[in-house]
Amino acid sequence: MGVITRRTPSTLRFVTSWYRRQRVLVWISAIVGINQLGFGSIVPIVPLYAQAYGVPEALIGLAIAVYGLARFTSSAPAGWVADRSGRRWSLFLGGMLTALGNTICAIAPNYPVFLAGRFVAGSGASMVLTSGQIVLADITEPATRGRTMAIYQAVFLFGVGFGPIPGGILAQYGGLSLPFWVYAIVGTLVAVLAFWRLPETRQAGAKSTGREGEFVFGRQFVAVLRHRPLLLIGVVTFGNFFARTGALFTLVPLHAEREIGLAPAQIGLGLAAVSVVSLLMAYPAGVLVDLFGRKVVIAPATLFSGLGLVGFAFAPSYPWFLVACVVWAMASGIGGGAPAAYAADVAPPGMTAAAMSAYRMLSELGYVIGPTLLGVAAGWVGIRATLVATAVGIVSLGFLFWLAAPETYRGRRGATPRSS
Repeated sequence: MGVITRRTPSTLRFVTSWYRRQRVLVWISAIVGINQLGFGSIVPIVPLYAQAYGVPEALIGLAIAVYGLARFTSSAPAGWVADRSGRRWSLFLGGMLTALGNTICAIAPNYPVFLAGRFVAGSGASMVLTSGQIVLADITEPATRGRTMAIYQAVFLFGVGFGPIPGGILAQYGGLSLPFWVYAIVGTLVAVLAFWRLPETRQAGAKSTGREGEFVFGRQFVAVLRHRPLLLIGVVTFGNFFARTGALFTLVPLHAEREIGLAPAQIGLGLAAVSVVSLLMAYPAGVLVDLFGRKVVIAPATLFSGLGLVGFAFAPSYPWFLVACVVWAMASGIGGGAPAAYAADVAPPGMTAAAMSAYRMLSELGYVIGPTLLGVAAGWVGIRATLVATAVGIVSLGFLFWLAAPETYRGRRGATPRSS
């Protein structure tokens, strides 16, 4: 007992000291994790809830598309609020919009009102995610940025991957509207935590107000969209989002059912494995990014993504389908946090919010157009050919990035040049 007594104070001091150093990371991880847990809880419910309004199947997809559109259109406003009023205000507003949007969904008397609620909720989610990455870009240095962004990615993946479990239970025993009510409460909790526990990370003196602030941020936003390194990493992440929502979430389940004859439970298990493996790979990948540089992780990850899609296209049986899931998950885990670290590296001085919101906007564009464009392509040339073409596109983007993008952090190999 004496040994335990002597060690306890030192352990407590260590934990307290660690918390003081990592306070911002702890609370931004909690905020993003709670928000994405709520999002994950309604993922399996949205199509069923939309169907309950009696709309045609063709219109059910709007419930997903309008959410992605909201995330795309809200990325820039999130950065503007973060610059004008502070990071905490942007997170607070995102949490409150999330709560409002999901409340509208829960009480919507008809499908158009439900879609409006989805748009509001998507706007709130975008503000939380964009502001979270802005905060992490504020507090990190290049030497540790990969690991920090990897923690963010791991928390994100855990929330999205684990959320459907409580969401399904809530819907089964409390009705389809209950997960939306719970997500509304979650959004409120995010807003409270952002204001109560999260320190402000915006640099002192960076505040700009009124029309002057709008003009300054707008000018910065246009400038960073013309910044070649940021544009290149944004295009790579666009490809990842495009393939994830358009291929993995839309075409792969259909192909697995039609060509391999898999049951929904088998497909669900494979996609769940994607989340688990990606989660396990996230932090080790962040270490690699900090040790060896950004490009040597980002570019090969696109190759694994392409191999995974080809594997889905030609998998002859369930074991091969699972192999494709693991290959895709490795790409998702390895490349998850690295692009965000690169985007933060190349953000021009004083333009962190503009750079990260532009990066998020380019990413979300893939979320918006991926399902529609690949769905149309699959109708013309078939799912297999569409998956292969998507794989070629992703690998090509990775190759372009490898050739044209400057390295922003060389890890053990040298200094840490900052791209101009």
